[in-house]
Amino acid sequence: MLKVFIADDSDVLRGRVIDLLSELPNVKVIGQARNGVEAASSVYILKPDVVILDIRMAEGNGISALKDIKQYDIAPVVIMFTNYPNSQYKKKCLENGADFFFDKSTEFEDLIETCKNLAVALETG
Repeated sequence: MLKVFIADDSDVLRGRVIDLLSELPNVKVIGQARNGVEAASSVYILKPDVVILDIRMAEGNGISALKDIKQYDIAPVVIMFTNYPNSQYKKKCLENGADFFFDKSTEFEDLIETCKNLAVALETG
């Protein structure tokens, strides 16, 4: 089972992602957060396989949370999912350990497909 955590300040977007991920076999959303500070601390406790992070959130942005999460002993796969897909954000995220970087407006399906593929890879070892 692929354990996923999502952090985004939009309740609507979090709900939509959770609904879509819940339809995938062997994928379970184990937690969610509205801000970066809550995300980093929850990820440390819950130890998900995948973390989906928005870049711009109140109380600690996604890049700060990314930096914290990637320092944990067993760092999960981190997917940055943002409305700010410019190249400087993408570069900064990748430099700080993001595994994937998707634009919310044009790559929503890529996010879901990536989680589906990660679940398959986990299942097959």
